[in-house]
Amino acid sequence: MAIRSAHKSRGLPDPSASELVRLTLRGIRREYGGPQRQVAALTAVDLLTITCMLGNSTKDVRDAAILLVGFAGAFRRSELSAIDRKDVDIRPAAMTITIRRSKTDQERRGRKVAIPRSAGPTCPVAVLERWLALSGIDEGLIFRRLTKVGRVLQKGISAEALALIIKQRVAQIGKDASEYSGHSLRAGFVTNAVAAGVPTWRIKTHTGHCSDSALERYVRCATSHDGEVSLELLAQFR
Repeated sequence: MAIRSAHKSRGLPDPSASELVRLTLRGIRREYGGPQRQVAALTAVDLLTITCMLGNSTKDVRDAAILLVGFAGAFRRSELSAIDRKDVDIRPAAMTITIRRSKTDQERRGRKVAIPRSAGPTCPVAVLERWLALSGIDEGLIFRRLTKVGRVLQKGISAEALALIIKQRVAQIGKDASEYSGHSLRAGFVTNAVAAGVPTWRIKTHTGHCSDSALERYVRCATSHDGEVSLELLAQFR
């Protein structure tokens, strides 16, 4: 894509359109290509279990907000780590988070993701409000690094660190941490939504996927058990 853009900007022929190049790339994919590794989806049951076992420490409250907001918004880890306080609009019934840029939005048009309030300990809005009050964050990145004693630092948490948090928390409920990553939140939302019978077009509107085929890559084995216990926040799509 970068090579194509560079040539077009200079008025030169697109080398990627060459039949020789296309055949060569096709051969490389055939020879070395393979199925992409799919990480496990974080189910609604797992998320509820983790949330209920977390305490009142700064780290626990922060991690609960990361997990619930990441799941409810079906965010990529890069999107989640980049959320700024000015991009979060909290209202009585719901909150809206503006994603300024994402993997599939290189032109930075942005998109808004609405997350409604729900009852119980898994309400993403209530838990985020609690984190913002506890941390005192009123500007800048909302998810920050912490010292060992729980003091909130100015520097935001990295996308890689978000994946480690997910691994740590799933391990605490007896799951194999190696099977999970930052994508587990996004895959978890999509899988739970499918299990709950949410129409595909509604899911794509929420997640920002452009096609059914792209969405399907995030769907893991959706059992009827997952559907029965889907989080209340999924009710917004019914």
